[in-house]
Amino acid sequence: MENIIIIGGGPSGLTAAIYTSRADLKPLMIEGYQAGGQLMLTTEVENFPGYPEGVMGPDMMNDLRKQAERFGTRFLTKDVTKVDFSKRPFVVQVGDENGERFEAKAVIISTGASARLIGLPNEKRLMGKGVTTCATCDGAFFRNMEVSLVGGGDSALEEANFLTRFCSKVTIIHRRDQLRASKIMQDRALKNPKISFIWDTVVEDVLGEKEVQALKLKNLKTGETSEFKTAGLFVAIGHEPNTQLFKGVIDMDENGYIKTRDGMKTNIAGVFACGDVQDHVYRQAITAAGSGCQAAIDAERYLESAGHS
Repeated sequence: MENIIIIGGGPSGLTAAIYTSRADLKPLMIEGYQAGGQLMLTTEVENFPGYPEGVMGPDMMNDLRKQAERFGTRFLTKDVTKVDFSKRPFVVQVGDENGERFEAKAVIISTGASARLIGLPNEKRLMGKGVTTCATCDGAFFRNMEVSLVGGGDSALEEANFLTRFCSKVTIIHRRDQLRASKIMQDRALKNPKISFIWDTVVEDVLGEKEVQALKLKNLKTGETSEFKTAGLFVAIGHEPNTQLFKGVIDMDENGYIKTRDGMKTNIAGVFACGDVQDHVYRQAITAAGSGCQAAIDAERYLESAGHS
């Protein structure tokens, strides 16, 4: 019987592990095969406090993992395939239907969210080498450069406006001839002298050996293809919270993000959620880590009040 199982091993889960292990709750983290979350796809992180020279995403996750391990967190690098929160203790299963089952008095969900990708042949290969899904994280690396962005919603235009602080030009490539963003965001982008648009067009591939040098574009009306020089491609077509496991079990909003209240509590007492799985607004490593701290303290108090710890 575990005191706490933490599902998912990004910055929120690892922070929760540091706090709960320091509270002597001996957490078990089932980190999954894609341990480390989105930061494993990030090259340099410059905006996380405490790293004045910046840090490589995977190195930072390794630091957090070692810190959690130092205080007694145990790790299982397998994917959770099934949960049963209908009775206590909670049951968490890994592997196939005959896979290992673990029982826990409390569970912290920190499975994160995955940025939607376009699905281009070289998109993943050049991720972190000019292809990125986070303007806030990576915009400053493209100072005085011309970049491209794919997307047409509010968050895409917000990212484009943000990029104009650093980039000399931002070209938005959109598959239709009009945006789906709100009018105020459209007006702001259309009036920004550094933002231009390529309409009725899709990106067919990213070109470049070691870094992004150009895009292969296709006009959907004429069928013509062309090459478009650019230093970077920002993919802003939304995020998908990793909540499939918890559908019909945990309360979620219309986009599948877990709803939390009074801190990081879910609708089931003893089950908590933190990080990008419940945050569709900020999606930063630092806010994820902060919510991991909250979830850990909430879980610790729950165990105390329930007389479990």
